[in-house]
Amino acid sequence: MEVSRRTVLAEIGSAALLVPTVATALTPTQPLAMGPFYPLAKPADHDADLTRVRGHTRRALGQKINVSGRVLNAKGEAIPHARIEVWQANTAGRYFHPSDSNPAPLDPDFQGYALLLTDAAGRYRFLTVKPGAYPGGRRGMRTPHIHVQVDGHVNRLVTQMFFPGEALNASDAILRDAVDPREVTARAIGRSADGLDRFLWDIVLQSG
Repeated sequence: MEVSRRTVLAEIGSAALLVPTVATALTPTQPLAMGPFYPLAKPADHDADLTRVRGHTRRALGQKINVSGRVLNAKGEAIPHARIEVWQANTAGRYFHPSDSNPAPLDPDFQGYALLLTDAAGRYRFLTVKPGAYPGGRRGMRTPHIHVQVDGHVNRLVTQMFFPGEALNASDAILRDAVDPREVTARAIGRSADGLDRFLWDIVLQSG
């Protein structure tokens, strides 16, 4: 019996579906310095919108941005219900912390800290302002970045997220210390429907 080419291709395709796929191993996100400005007192309002403070009528100053991504383990599996803390400087490069001697102004309408939980698919998202650069003492100027602590079910990670294309990235002492700066640099993914710049950054824990 003559077998058509279409039949052969269909059989090859069916056989391919039976071959188990091997998940690509992911490199765990590198730990980086917590820095001196982790909040001493967590704000009462610590939701995923850092551009508004509950009870205030004005929004935070600066460029509003959306940051999103997933928390995964090294096998590429999603980590649901991971606890994520984020804290950062305001648009002028000032932290709401008594040890920050930067003369830049505080912004009373900027939340500065958020506590998040990933969803069932390991996803997280928050709205904030792009932080400003600031003097980092002996280390020189710090490029814009966001501090992150992730508590998974097994692992804890403290690191920092950086922005692509920043002029100070090349000279930032912390970013230079990173084994692979791409691991801790978010990816710009265009603008949202309401005109906000969006950044995507996946965080990888060793076990989850």
